[in-house]
Amino acid sequence: MEAPHNSPAAETAPNPAGTDPAPAPKPAGADHAAPDSAAAPASTASAEHGGPAGGPGAVPEAVTVALTVTSPEEMQELGRRLARALAPGDLVMLTGELGAGKTTLTRGLGEGLGVRGAVTSPTFVIARVHPSLSGGPALVHVDAYRLGGGLDEMEDLDLDVSLPESVVVVEWGDGKVEELSDDRLRVLIDRATGDTDDERREVTLVGIGARWAGLREALG
Repeated sequence: MEAPHNSPAAETAPNPAGTDPAPAPKPAGADHAAPDSAAAPASTASAEHGGPAGGPGAVPEAVTVALTVTSPEEMQELGRRLARALAPGDLVMLTGELGAGKTTLTRGLGEGLGVRGAVTSPTFVIARVHPSLSGGPALVHVDAYRLGGGLDEMEDLDLDVSLPESVVVVEWGDGKVEELSDDRLRVLIDRATGDTDDERREVTLVGIGARWAGLREALG
């Protein structure tokens, strides 16, 4: 997954002429969720509690939701549903092997947030900024596969956007970008292994921190 040495570290999605602004994204917990057929819940785990709040070794509370997705269209629809729960400053970390559907999910997030430009894999530019067309937060789509990790490297990308005012989605971010936020949403996508055309994906959402206490309700 190496990019050419002369490839830019970050880029901003162009604004095509005649593009109409997309509708403003709904706030977290919006009442009108997408049809249940988009992603059928497989199981929902209870919240996991760490040590005492503020105490030594305290672990942020986590809420886990498990879903089954059966097609790329459903994965994209799941992204649109998740977008309604996102707000400026949110960090979303996507984990899954090549072809699992990370970029497809992010494409749905971009549609739900109403941002500019087609969402594609940012592998060759490391990060791509999609400004909002509706006054909402920009989408910063990062491929951390070749990043060593840490806030310094994210700042070195010279993104033309304020991360606290954006929704940051990071592929391959585990162990690399957690320090960006104590509150974060981890999305783990598992696919059938081997040479198979099975499009079923098991998606596990892990909301870490108080920000994600209402994850189940936000998903409807």
